[in-house]
Amino acid sequence: MPGTEAVSVRDIQDAAAQIKGVAHRTPVLRSRTLDDMVGAEVFVKCENFQLIGAFKFRGAYNAASRLSTEQVSKGIAAYLW
Repeated sequence: MPGTEAVSVRDIQDAAAQIKGVAHRTPVLRSRTLDDMVGAEVFVKCENFQLIGAFKFRGAYNAASRLSTEQVSKGIAAYLW
């Protein structure tokens, strides 16, 4: 299935370097109520705190910033459903 390739630690490090200084560092929060509901510790990454309020900003920026000048000249479209 396309898009199911394994992601390596190096891939994550490369992406982190690519978005450094662009993406807002968002907190990881905990909720005792949520922990109790599921019977485990749950960590919630608050991407809704991104300055533009977008959950997919990190991945979208990482992908778009790696496009060639020719690819960018054709435009970039995003869709939220």
